Amino acid sequence: MKKWIFPLVAALGICGLQAQQSVPRLVVCITVDQLRGDYVEYFSPTFGEHGFKRLMNEGAVYHNLQFEFPDADQSSAFATLFTGTNPCNHGITGDRYYDFDRLKEVPSLFDADYLGNFTHDNYSPRNLLAATIADELKIASRRRSEVYAIAPDAESAILSSGHAANGVFWIDNLNGQWATTTYYKNVPWYVERYNNSPESLPVRTDAMTWRPSLPPDRYTALPYVEESVPFNYAFKSKTVDCYPKVKTSPFGNREVGRLAAQFFEYAGFGMRPDPDYMAITFYAGNYFGNRAKEYTREIQDTYYQLDRDIEELLNLIDRKVGLKNTLVVFTGTGYFKSEEEPAEGMPGGEFHPKRCIALLNMYLMAIYGQKTWVSGFYDNQIYLSHKAIEEAGLDPVEFQNKAADFVAEFSGVARVTTDMTLRMGIWNEEMSGFHYGTHHARRGDLIISLKPGWAVNSELPGEKVKLIRNNAVQTPLIFMGCGIRPQHIYREVKATEVAPTVTHFLRIRPPNACDRLPLHEISISK
Repeated sequence: MKKWIFPLVAALGICGLQAQQSVPRLVVCITVDQLRGDYVEYFSPTFGEHGFKRLMNEGAVYHNLQFEFPDADQSSAFATLFTGTNPCNHGITGDRYYDFDRLKEVPSLFDADYLGNFTHDNYSPRNLLAATIADELKIASRRRSEVYAIAPDAESAILSSGHAANGVFWIDNLNGQWATTTYYKNVPWYVERYNNSPESLPVRTDAMTWRPSLPPDRYTALPYVEESVPFNYAFKSKTVDCYPKVKTSPFGNREVGRLAAQFFEYAGFGMRPDPDYMAITFYAGNYFGNRAKEYTREIQDTYYQLDRDIEELLNLIDRKVGLKNTLVVFTGTGYFKSEEEPAEGMPGGEFHPKRCIALLNMYLMAIYGQKTWVSGFYDNQIYLSHKAIEEAGLDPVEFQNKAADFVAEFSGVARVTTDMTLRMGIWNEEMSGFHYGTHHARRGDLIISLKPGWAVNSELPGEKVKLIRNNAVQTPLIFMGCGIRPQHIYREVKATEVAPTVTHFLRIRPPNACDRLPLHEISISK
């Protein structure tokens, strides 16, 4: 009997060791804000072999990641990716919301209880109502895992880590330093040193000039470029909007990579008994001063330089921790921000919110009496006066339905639903985007969807007309390292499936509001 017991025990031990080794020592989530998969394809002839191409060749590549709600932006996309649930549950419906009590627009992560550190901004993850991947890792490891996030902007940094991170850092828009708030207790000495050193971004800014990285004849991927003169942008630290411009140029991504190198040098990633976690955000959208132009050499140059930044980061991970010990998760945010103008002769028109709410209020007064029934319009949502409805003793369901029927007749309106319809769960698949993309605590009473080609004209000084586009942005999702077999998967996957797949690799429970299963094509076994 002993003859087979000992081999069996040994075999079980080996299997146990192999299973243990398949759990990553480090998770690195690389998210590229406004990444377009079609641009990765178009610009690939200019890429090297060890950036985008390495990810595509060595990773499990999902070619079609989709969000389940319209009008995603930075905050709603990041919150969805890292909580594994939609805004209806995590509460972050956009970068900002309108506070009708204070009559002002407020950043979604604003929190007056916490002071800025290297910034005047007051932010925390308090308004994020669901746990993130990193939060669950902190719980499972009893806070032994180290969790950090770095990004160009506060929203992506905070939401890619969550409530329990050791430290979260972003580039301040006013001073260019790596900023955080007092919500996060740990500012590593090497971040402090970097901010106060000759290597810091503010010290180097005045010497920065963004020029084409390639000869003119290499920028041929987009045949619609009109400018014959090569672009040339100089950055001066004392000028208005200097650092928002830097952050949307390749220098912003380079700065993210520089700080990431400090963490990999000094943070001891992968050296602890429990896995560590690092969230890194790059940017691949239009240049700050160039958003009205859709096709430019600048966007191709951004991708060309980003390819090199990704190569350097992957090499750094491999050198410091080893890709076989690291789970790399690479994806985008499912939207692309531009300020294009409507084409002449195209079907469409302008929707004027001020005129809409004025006419709606007149209509409701004709039915229910002389009161101010409409509070305002924000983010394609109409807010009614709950106080007036209650004082008049009216049925809110009937009132909202009356208002919705009226607004549905406006030119350019594709559909309208009501808050009460969504609350009662009687919405259909056609209205699922309204449900997934809004949260009941801040949702308007009427939610409007406009037809493609129509533009929202708020008639506010300095605010540009916003053109409605309903087309999807091609977004890849790639898992690499940790023994994952290279493959290409072309079926559609949901953004909410990213988080449970990562936690599956970590062998911890999914975030607390996530009801999705891990992606079945990849597993934790080698």
